[in-house]
Amino acid sequence: MTGERRFDREAGPVVRPYTMTRGRTRASGAPFDLLTPVVATGAPRRGLPAEYVSILDACRAPLPVVELAGRTGLAVGVLRVLLGDLRESGLIVVPPPPSPSAPSGMPHEQVLRHLLAALRAL
Repeated sequence: MTGERRFDREAGPVVRPYTMTRGRTRASGAPFDLLTPVVATGAPRRGLPAEYVSILDACRAPLPVVELAGRTGLAVGVLRVLLGDLRESGLIVVPPPPSPSAPSGMPHEQVLRHLLAALRAL
């Protein structure tokens, strides 16, 4: 197959996931949970590969890893490795989780609404 390139008519050249991660299977630093929110820092990003740019474009506001995978079309394992690279470069951050309860000790209304929506989805 020397000189041959594999193409998908609609997607263009086929790129194997391991080439995007250079064979790595784990993110550097702390692992990313599926519900871990990530947000782009807005730092300059010239010269980045297209996969990194699409991640940064998608997470201008905090977005969970699982939603980011859906928006970018990247496999979660690949996305976690690329997110580790972006975090190491200072191009994304993981915002601190919001406090789960109000000062009165009662859960925030937003937490209750999210829980209710999840129960309805069952």
